[in-house]
Amino acid sequence: MATFLYKLGRLAFRRRHVVALLWVALLTLAGVGAASAPAAGNTSFSIPGTEAQKAFDLLEQRFPGMSADGATARVVFKAPAGEKMTDAENKATVEETVKGLADGSEVVSVADPYQAHAVSKDGSVAYASVKYKVSGMELKDSSREVLEDTAQKARDAGLTVEIGGDALQAGAEPGVAGEIVGLAIAAVVLVITLGSLVAAGLPLLTAIIGVGIGVSTITALAKALDLGDTTSTLALMIGLAVGIDYALFIVSRYRGELADGRDREEAVGRATGTAGSAVVFAGLTVVIALAGLSVVGVPMLTKMGLAAAGTVLVAVLIALTMIPALLGYAGRRVKAAGEKRRKDDTDAPRKPGLGERWASFVVRRPAAVLLLGVVGLGAMAVPAAQLELGLPDDGSQPTSTTQRRAYDLLSEGFGAGFNGPLMIVVDAKDSDDPKAAATTVADDIKGLKDVSTVTPAVFNKAGDTATITVIPDSKPSSTQTESLVHAIRDKGADVRADTESKVLVTGTTAMNIDFSQKLNDALIPYLALVVGLAFLLLIAVFRSILVPLKAALGFLLSVLAALGAVVAVFQWGWLSGLLGVEQTGPIMSMMPIFMVGVVFGLAMDYEVFLVTRMREAYVHGETPGQAIVTGFRHSARVVAAAAVIMMAVFGGFISSSESMIKMIGFGLAIAVFFDAFVVRMAIVPAVLALLGKKAWWLPKWLDRVLPNVDVEGEGLRTQDEDRDKELVGA
Repeated sequence: MATFLYKLGRLAFRRRHVVALLWVALLTLAGVGAASAPAAGNTSFSIPGTEAQKAFDLLEQRFPGMSADGATARVVFKAPAGEKMTDAENKATVEETVKGLADGSEVVSVADPYQAHAVSKDGSVAYASVKYKVSGMELKDSSREVLEDTAQKARDAGLTVEIGGDALQAGAEPGVAGEIVGLAIAAVVLVITLGSLVAAGLPLLTAIIGVGIGVSTITALAKALDLGDTTSTLALMIGLAVGIDYALFIVSRYRGELADGRDREEAVGRATGTAGSAVVFAGLTVVIALAGLSVVGVPMLTKMGLAAAGTVLVAVLIALTMIPALLGYAGRRVKAAGEKRRKDDTDAPRKPGLGERWASFVVRRPAAVLLLGVVGLGAMAVPAAQLELGLPDDGSQPTSTTQRRAYDLLSEGFGAGFNGPLMIVVDAKDSDDPKAAATTVADDIKGLKDVSTVTPAVFNKAGDTATITVIPDSKPSSTQTESLVHAIRDKGADVRADTESKVLVTGTTAMNIDFSQKLNDALIPYLALVVGLAFLLLIAVFRSILVPLKAALGFLLSVLAALGAVVAVFQWGWLSGLLGVEQTGPIMSMMPIFMVGVVFGLAMDYEVFLVTRMREAYVHGETPGQAIVTGFRHSARVVAAAAVIMMAVFGGFISSSESMIKMIGFGLAIAVFFDAFVVRMAIVPAVLALLGKKAWWLPKWLDRVLPNVDVEGEGLRTQDEDRDKELVGA
């Protein structure tokens, strides 16, 4: 591996014009494709295999044109103080609004509040339900504009009007201002780490080109592959972070090779062969983690993971080819490491850096450092024991949004559970008496705890399938509502035995519950797959059993601690005001599995970059303790800089108004902090110091079977020795 990448780096250095033109051409091609591609709209959403999805599919068959899984909007009206919605003037305004809401090719139906008995008992609140043919993610912007414009006309007439439901949901928008700040911080860190504006600009330039190619390609294929805005946001988030980091490691190693006296082409080859090998395997772990999201069985997550994995692959390829090419263009403007210090004080002995001094301390006190690190992360992980999972509903929106205000008005007028109605589907096709079966189901549900209202059954034309609407007492995201869904499903088993009818629970609330359950069920298989594959990969990289095992266990610690921090902020409300979290509640269902995937890949980045330098020193004859200090001398500063950059990039997304993006940005930023500065910088060297030579033990039979990937560049050393022998012989 090292020899091949060494040759690739030198080739890119010599043929820099061709390499640069190739990447610029790819960026241009992707940009043209994105600009000329048809508008993608919003992605569809389905959860194959769940009861809620089966019910939607059944309704599509038995109720043609019903669009059971179509978007809904609730236009909520509140009368001015001292008036009622039944007053003639207010009623006329509402009826005019209902007519306006019916406009649009995607509208299926609009329910008049006065005909549907959708006026609160005190007469202060009423609502009109709008049903659409397509889901909220697929709804056209023009339909949303009609909805909002019609509501505004009612506001102008003097009513308070808010819009709830999933019809207004839009694609997640990243925090643009926050991302600019994140990139600015990254630029400052790069200048400090690499010592010049030119050297610092190379990782930023290549990361932007890589992300540009990745995101533009996603945009170009969005319509054909049904990719949503969140897919681009994830690719942007991950692509920027790894793109900067991978380039940083190669440029840093290049400066180190220059400091050892090598000419620029040879230094580029060496940097690409050694640091580039670490980039390849670090990138592979990220790709495995992201592509592994496909095992969850949710198409949307699969597409997000594969698109982000593709962007990471682009970042790896750019780091291996374009960075050597740009270093060729930069010439002497990229200085050797420590060049300024050597010029200023050539006779002064080299002073150990902060990383080297810290490593020496850890080697002397490994047990104390290990205990402190584990206890600290364990304490941070404690809130994770209270983790409550769910999907955000309108009740978790900021109070400044119309969705949240509509949610509050409906709760005020009709009760909290009114925001999360359950749709019960009774499949009585095999029953002798479908109406009796539906009546039995309704009566059984009325007797359950936490039920507010059960509407009469509505049958299809064939008379073999009925729908029943159930209004819970509790809000949609509550554990009581989740328990009610399970209780109805349990009752359904008894009904099937008695009447040969199937009972299915669906609706947005039930879909959210099933989605959370599907993610929970997939977490262990996903963790086993991702960690297992990466474990095998790291065995080949480090030629050790204990080092990859320690890496995996350290990752679990950092993820649990990060989840604890997420619970403390987004569920308990600690520091929520500082981070702009207006509404606390259950943690997004996909957060644990998403953090496992992304953080594992990023954690292995630091493991590979840091420990390969230790492995390199150990292979070249240093004692285990000396190898740890040497590894920190060469890598600690760069790993720390890479972590700060990644935290800045992820932290920029905390400014997003979208709660999901905000939570992901915070979770990834805090996870990188824990993993880089506690696990990799403290726990890892402490464990290696305690293990000594045993850390690098590998059974002989396994050593013979494993391929020699040569990440530490032993092949390059052998190549030098052979060249020296030839020169002596000549």
